[in-house]
Amino acid sequence: MTQNEKAAAAKKRSHAIMIIVLILLFILFIIPFIMVIINVFKVKTDIVSNPLSLVGEHGFTLQNFPNAMAKMNFFVVFKNSLIITILSTILTILVSAMASFVIVRNGKWKFCSGIFALMVASMVIPFQVLMVPLVSVYGGIFSVLNHRITLILMHTGFSVSMATFMFHGAIHTNIPLELEEAALIDGCTRWQTFWKVVFPLLKPTVATVAIIDAMAFWNDYLLPSLVLTSKELYTIPIATQAFYGTYSSDIGLIMAALLLAMLPILILYLFLQKYIVAGVTAGAVKG
Repeated sequence: MTQNEKAAAAKKRSHAIMIIVLILLFILFIIPFIMVIINVFKVKTDIVSNPLSLVGEHGFTLQNFPNAMAKMNFFVVFKNSLIITILSTILTILVSAMASFVIVRNGKWKFCSGIFALMVASMVIPFQVLMVPLVSVYGGIFSVLNHRITLILMHTGFSVSMATFMFHGAIHTNIPLELEEAALIDGCTRWQTFWKVVFPLLKPTVATVAIIDAMAFWNDYLLPSLVLTSKELYTIPIATQAFYGTYSSDIGLIMAALLLAMLPILILYLFLQKYIVAGVTAGAVKG
């Protein structure tokens, strides 16, 4: 066997090992979702006695879904989650895209460089450090908690730094200054140049930020639980606590609630998945 053949064989072995490892990791990650799908159509006793069986002893049931929706007041909490997630995501995209455009095109200003450095530095601060000051200041002093708009603005504030970082890389790397200069020569203002030339070219990054932030906002439990205290304003993650009792929990209803909570994000991902990789690599450094 020649040296080239040995190298090719070694490359094939390493590729096969990598595929096997990826398949095993995929199975480990998908098992919880499969368990939810299997057990959501069983009664509680069948889930507890044999969670791995495809069909329980009491047969197939759809009763978990209407029971879960009634107990968690599904349509109300779904509306709350939808409003908060959509508005927070839109605000995050708009604010971070405009901020990154100003920072990139005015990079020589120390003020812009300082603001961007502060945004990058803020990403390493864990939210748990801010929990107590957040509740004591905004709740105890300003009394602005228990409002949707408060939660929307907090979501936007906590997520805008990462989004600005992603948009900054995309604008700096993929959008040449000559396009903007040509638009200015044609009579566009800076505002028109951004919305008609720059922003349409940021579609992959917009899709990536949208799916990342929408998933985070939709699934967030900690911040909404601190801000929202009225049951009429609960989001889906908070409402699922109704299924957990002190001594026992109805696992079938929990599975149904989890599946109902997952579906909107899965649908959103299916629509935006083709932009995800392009958006993540949009800010990569090119040689």
